[in-house]
Amino acid sequence: MIRVGEEARAEKPPEANVAVLGLGNVLIGDDALGPTVIKVLEAEYEFPRGVSVQDLGTPGLDLTPYLAGVAAVIVVDTVRANGAPGEVRLYRRDEILKHPPQPRLSPHDPGLKEALLTVEFSGSGPSEMLLVGVIPGEVRTGVGLSAAVRAAVRPAVGEVVRELARLGVEPIARAVPGPPDLWWERP
Repeated sequence: MIRVGEEARAEKPPEANVAVLGLGNVLIGDDALGPTVIKVLEAEYEFPRGVSVQDLGTPGLDLTPYLAGVAAVIVVDTVRANGAPGEVRLYRRDEILKHPPQPRLSPHDPGLKEALLTVEFSGSGPSEMLLVGVIPGEVRTGVGLSAAVRAAVRPAVGEVVRELARLGVEPIARAVPGPPDLWWERP
């Protein structure tokens, strides 16, 4: 019952428009990090309305529609950086866009900078952006993460959960989490 002069409080989580996107090729060793993190998130958490969690594979420049019109984006992928395999690196939008885009070496390169620049130019870019990156150890044809990158999956999941909480759309841990559906690792 609401009394005169008192404000009603919403019982549901705030409406949000947040995308969590895993990038990577599950058939190229450590490049499967993004899809693996997405599968672990889906197995262990429930997400509030307005939070989309997707494994996009290798979208290349087709990444643009996934960044357009959302308030916040969290991308999980391997990153080229100095450091040891398995190190987790966090990059905000300004850090990603600090340097001009480099030539893409294949049509499967994520094209994250290009996609961000495109949606920003159109005025539909996210106001919040976080890239949760992990330095790969083995990027080769084959299935399965290297030991160093497999050990980074749990910290990467933690970074995604922390960012969602910071954005006000904290996921809820499942009472009974299932195993992640890593279908590409099945015999």
